[in-house]
Amino acid sequence: MQRALWAALFLVASGFNSLGADEGMWLINEPPRKLLNDRYDFEPSDDWLAHVQRASVRFNSGGSGSFVSADGLVMTNHHVGADALQKLSTAEHDYLQEGFFAANRDDERKCVDLELNVLMSIEDVTDRVNEAVREAGAGDARQARRAVMNTNEEESFRQTGLRSDVVTLYQGGQYHLYRYKKYTDVRLVFAPEKAIAFFGGDPDNFEYPRYDLDICFFRAYEDDRPAQIEHHLTWSKSGAGDEELIFVSGHPGRTNRLNTVAHLKFLRDRVMPRSLNVLRRREVMLRNYSERSAENARQAQEELFSYQNSRKARLGGLAGLQDPEILGQKQKAEDQLRRAVKNDRKLAEAYGDAWQQVDQALKTWGGIYDNWYLLEFGAAFNSEQFQIARRIVRLTDETEMPNAQRLREYAEAGLGSLKQQLFSEAPIYRDLEIAKLADSLGMLEEILGADSEQVQAIMGRQSPSRRATALIEGSKLAEVEVRRRLVEGGRAAVESCGDPLIELARQIDAPARRVRKTYEEQVEEPLQQAYGKIAKAQFAQFGADLAPDATFTLRLAFGQVKGYEERGEKVPPWTTLAGAYQHAKEHGETPPFQLPPRWIERRKALDLKTPLNFVSTADIIGGNSGSPVINRKGELVGIIFDGNIYSLVLDFVYSDTLARAVSVHSSAILEALEKVYQADRLVEELKQ
Repeated sequence: MQRALWAALFLVASGFNSLGADEGMWLINEPPRKLLNDRYDFEPSDDWLAHVQRASVRFNSGGSGSFVSADGLVMTNHHVGADALQKLSTAEHDYLQEGFFAANRDDERKCVDLELNVLMSIEDVTDRVNEAVREAGAGDARQARRAVMNTNEEESFRQTGLRSDVVTLYQGGQYHLYRYKKYTDVRLVFAPEKAIAFFGGDPDNFEYPRYDLDICFFRAYEDDRPAQIEHHLTWSKSGAGDEELIFVSGHPGRTNRLNTVAHLKFLRDRVMPRSLNVLRRREVMLRNYSERSAENARQAQEELFSYQNSRKARLGGLAGLQDPEILGQKQKAEDQLRRAVKNDRKLAEAYGDAWQQVDQALKTWGGIYDNWYLLEFGAAFNSEQFQIARRIVRLTDETEMPNAQRLREYAEAGLGSLKQQLFSEAPIYRDLEIAKLADSLGMLEEILGADSEQVQAIMGRQSPSRRATALIEGSKLAEVEVRRRLVEGGRAAVESCGDPLIELARQIDAPARRVRKTYEEQVEEPLQQAYGKIAKAQFAQFGADLAPDATFTLRLAFGQVKGYEERGEKVPPWTTLAGAYQHAKEHGETPPFQLPPRWIERRKALDLKTPLNFVSTADIIGGNSGSPVINRKGELVGIIFDGNIYSLVLDFVYSDTLARAVSVHSSAILEALEKVYQADRLVEELKQ
C-alpha cells in the first residue's frame, strides 16, 4: 500500500485523549453511554445490553457468533466453523468444500470438540489481585498474581458451576472475573460451499468490494435436546441501511493500542518478522504437501487457509508499524502523556518509572526470545500429537500441585475445557504430522544451529525428516484411549510409557519451563506492573473514556454503515447478488472466482438487487469474525466476516477514514437460504 494512503488513514491518531469517531471495543458492562448519546442520540438500556450479552456466543476455535433462535441455533462465519467442518469431514464427505445441510434435527452432526461460551456475569476483582501482589512483594509478585487468579477462578467455579476466567484488562490496569455458561454438545446444521463462503479466495481476502456468503449454523444442545434460549436475536426485515447506526457484539482477540512506542518497535523488529517467516514457510510446506494428492489437499486445507489469512493480516499490520507517520503520531501521544506525568509530582512519583520498566522488560525478552519462541511457545514442534504429549506431561505434573501454584492453563477451573480438547476424537493424519514436524524441526536447526548441544539432544543425530518420521510413527497418541490411560495413570504411567513424543516432551520440559519462568518473572510481570501504571496515568490525565485492549472477551463496538473514497473514487457501502455474478464473469469464472453449480442453476430465482456484503466504521479485529451486527432495536442486520486492507493496522491505532469492517447482509442470508439452498426448515426457524 502506498505510504500516502497509510498517512492519510492515521492522521487522526494524535493523542491518547483523541478518540476516532467510532473508536472503541468497549466492555459490555461499561459501554460509552454518553458518547453514543452525544453522537447518535442513542443510549442503550440495561435490558438492551443484557439481551445482547446473553445472545452473544464465543467459539473456542477463535471466533464469535450469536443465538438466532429459541432452540439453540447459533450463527457464525463459515471460516469460524471451518475447524469443526474439517474435523467432521472424511475422504468421502468434504463438508468444508461441499457444504452441509441437516434436513431435520436427527441429521445434525455432532462436533467432536467444539465449545461455545456465553457470558453470564462480570465481577471486578482488581483490588483483590493487586492486594495479593502488594503483600507478596517484588520477589514473589508473579507467583502471588498467579495464585490469586487461580484461586478466584476455582472459588467461582465451585460456587456457580460456570466457566470462570480472570481477565487482565488495560494490560494490568484492571482484573475482571468473567463467568460463562458452556455448551459442549454442539451440532452442525448448515454450511454453504467454500466456493461461495470464500468467493474470491486469497486474492480478495481483506479487500473490498466483496461477494461472500461467509456463514455457518450450529445448534447448542443440553441433555441431548436443543438448548432453550431466552435471549436470541431476531431477524431484521430490512437489514442494514446506508449511514444507519449499528453495533457489533463479539470477541476481538488482541490489540496493542496501549503499548509504548518502544514496545511497538519490538513487535515491528523482532516479533512480527519472525512470525511472518514461520507463516510463510508453513504455507509453502502445506502447499507442497497438498499438491501430492487430492486427499492431502483435503487434509491440509483448513490449516493452509489459516496460515494464508494470518500471513496477509501480519503483513498489513507490519506495514503500518513500518510507516514513520504512524509511529510518529504514537510518539506524540506518548510524549504528551509523559510530560503530563512528569509535571505532576504525585503522578511522577507513582507512575514516572513505568516506561523504563517496559524498556528493561523488552531488553530481557529480546535476550531469551528465540528459546522462548521455539521451546515454550512451541514453534519448533508443529505437531498436534506433540502438543498432546506436552499437555499430558504437564497435566500430570501440575495436578499434583496445589491449584494456587499451577501454571495458569492447568488451573482447576479450566481443566474441563482442557480435557475436552485433549480427548478430542478429531482425526490426526500421520503423513501430515510428519511433514509439519519435519519442517519445524528444520527451523529449530536453522535458528539455533545444528551443532548446538540443545538441538543435537532434540534431534538424536538424525535429520529433521528422519527424526519427525520416527517420532510420529513410533507414537500411539493419535489413539484417544491411550491418552486417557496416561492421564488416569498419572506421573508413573507417563514416565514409563516409552512413547517417543512423550519422551521428547519430557526432555524439553525443563529448559522450556526455565525460559518460561524467566519470561513470566522478568518480562510478563514487569510489563503488567508498568502498563498498570500507564493506564492509571491515562485515567488521571484524560479520564476513563478509554476502552481496554482486546482480550478475546465480549466487547461492544459501534459505527455507521458507510462507504468511503479511495484514490478519488467512491466505494459504495454495499455490494449485491448481481455483483457476485459480474465479479465471477470478470475473472473468467475460474477458481477462486467460480460460483457453485447450484448458484448458477438457481440464478433466475434470486432477487439480484439484494445487498450481499456491506461495510461499516465499527471497530473490529481478529476474533470478531462471526460477530452479529445489530441495530438500535437489537435486531440482527448482518454478520462480521472481515475487514478491508486499511483495517489491518487496527491492532495499533483506529481510524474511520478508510478502514472498514465487512459484513454479510442479513437480507442476502435469507435470500440464499430460501432460493439457492431451499433450506425451508432453517428459514422458518430464523423468521420466528
